Amino acid sequence: MKLLAGLVASVALFGGVQFLDGGDSESAAVEPAASSTYRLTANGDEAACAVQRGAAVSDGLSRLKIAPDCRQLMPGIERAKFWREQADGSVAFSENGIDPIVTFGVADGDGYESYALSAPLLALNNDGGN
Repeated sequence: MKLLAGLVASVALFGGVQFLDGGDSESAAVEPAASSTYRLTANGDEAACAVQRGAAVSDGLSRLKIAPDCRQLMPGIERAKFWREQADGSVAFSENGIDPIVTFGVADGDGYESYALSAPLLALNNDGGN
C-alpha cells in the first residue's frame, strides 16, 4: 500500500512540475536556449565574433552588444544596438529598435540563421554563456 501511495505522489509531483513549466516538453527542443552570449559566423567560415543579448528594454526588445570584429563578417552590423524577438521566433538586429539590419530565423538545433538575400548567410549560435 505504501508503494502505491508513493507512486501516486510521484506522478502527482511530476504532473505539477509539468503544469508549472507550461506543460509543453517539446517547446524546449524548438526554442533556442536562453543564453545571452552567441557566436556569429558567416557562410560557415572559421571567422567568428561575439554577440551578447543584454537587458530587456520592452516586450521582445533587448539591448545588444556586438564585438567590433563582427564588421569583418558583415559590414554595418556593428551599428546594431537592439535585439528584437518576433512572435514567430525570428530575431532582428537593428540600430533603432525598429528597422532591421539583419534578420535571423530559428535554425535546426540551438541557434538562428539569417535569411536576407543581399547579405552573407550568417549563423548565430548559443555560446553557452548567460
